[in-house]
Amino acid sequence: MKYAISNLNHSFLGFFIGAIALGLSCSPQNPNIQTPANNGSISVEVVAEGFEIPWGMTFLPNGDLLVTERNGNLFRVGANGNKTAITGLPEVYQQGQGGLLDVILHPKYDENGWIYVSYSCKMDENEGGNTALMRFKLDDNAATNIEKLFQATPNSTDGRHFGSRIVFDADGYLFLSVGERGNWDNAQMLTNHSGKIHRLNDDGSIPSDNPFVNTVGAIKSIYSYGHRNPQGMVIHPETGEIWEHEHGPKGGDEINIVQRGKNFGWPIITYGIDYNGTVISPDTAKEGMEQPILYWRPSIAPCGMAFISSDNYGDWKGDLLVGSLKFQYVNHCIIENGAIIRQEKIVTDQGRIRDIKESPDGFIYIAAENGKILKLIRS
Repeated sequence: MKYAISNLNHSFLGFFIGAIALGLSCSPQNPNIQTPANNGSISVEVVAEGFEIPWGMTFLPNGDLLVTERNGNLFRVGANGNKTAITGLPEVYQQGQGGLLDVILHPKYDENGWIYVSYSCKMDENEGGNTALMRFKLDDNAATNIEKLFQATPNSTDGRHFGSRIVFDADGYLFLSVGERGNWDNAQMLTNHSGKIHRLNDDGSIPSDNPFVNTVGAIKSIYSYGHRNPQGMVIHPETGEIWEHEHGPKGGDEINIVQRGKNFGWPIITYGIDYNGTVISPDTAKEGMEQPILYWRPSIAPCGMAFISSDNYGDWKGDLLVGSLKFQYVNHCIIENGAIIRQEKIVTDQGRIRDIKESPDGFIYIAAENGKILKLIRS
């Protein structure tokens, strides 16, 4: 089922066209984003501060937190909130939305010590760069054994839409999101990496059962396509599904469940319009293209997401948290029977939300562009 978050002040053009395409009897439902009445029971603790646009977070086995800054720095944060810089990482292509992005541990980190980082990589002075993936090991606070595993094409000097989130599934496959780099056509072309979700082995090689390995001319790492700018991706703790969200244009941010070989439609179908008010596509649905399980209109500019899988937050267990860059809050998505039935704003006074992670002990941590890492408390 699809849901729309509508605003009476927003242009109705995209909605009107979408209604015609789907039939008025199929108009989406509208679980409004609300401010909860019990907001006093929700608070945050500052874990660390002084970051410059923290982008990604992951937890080391000893409880220390690794935090990326978009400017290319990586820090280890100890239990006392002190930051220690990790040295030895290569320079990133810091262009617009690009930089040092997501970070994640190998599922068998205790055995192999691998840490994975997505970043924008400069390939040529004139051609610009694109999203890349590397892995490394830590020797005290130095990055060693650095291996570049993946480089997206085509290169571009445009500073938009790098993606990029990393997850491992239960079988040990690595999934990486790459934005379409501001070029709409990229998302529908199987001959390049942009606007796609990629599936890799942990060493960067291509799984032999990927959906397009036997398609002539196709990039073999592609798992799904038709994505715009996916900046949230997480494994559902019970079903193992890959939930992904991506930025739409003016309206049309989406939550999708990533599926093997599927086309998620951008820009052929969309619930948004262009920033100048013009129509991108008259269609919101088309045969052979997947529908989102939820979309936002107006856009909230989603970034980062996490399921609550612990008992630390009471009846929120099983729900989804999504960060909003545009409106600067954490969006609590209440889930019943696999559907998002209601939404509410929490953590509304900490600036643009860039990442959300659940710690090994079941607490939610939030990276905000005000430079703080926060711990979410619900009493």
